[in-house]
Amino acid sequence: MNPQYRTLEQKRKFYDSQAWKQLREEVKDRDNHECQECKRNGLVSIDTNEYSETAKRKKIALVVDHIKELEDHPELALEIDNLETLCVSCHNVKHGRVFVPNVNKWAADERWD
Repeated sequence: MNPQYRTLEQKRKFYDSQAWKQLREEVKDRDNHECQECKRNGLVSIDTNEYSETAKRKKIALVVDHIKELEDHPELALEIDNLETLCVSCHNVKHGRVFVPNVNKWAADERWD
């Protein structure tokens, strides 16, 4: 029987596992530390060594993503062929987490000073 990854606790346990951490580094190495979605679109997004003062750690620029989702295909959780490196932006787009900044609709309007 395959493990299930439906709850936050189950997913956190998986993502904290040594097996995942090791495989994640293998995938990044295989993908030359480049976002594969950007690459498909003729762009280059690579890992940076920027440091976040607020988080007190290196900024996360790249993530390793399951092509077939973890909770839908738990049997593929540690299959290297089901993993690819994505930049945070492409990962957010893939999962529908697109943040649109508020646009000032009055920015081009006439001003009376």
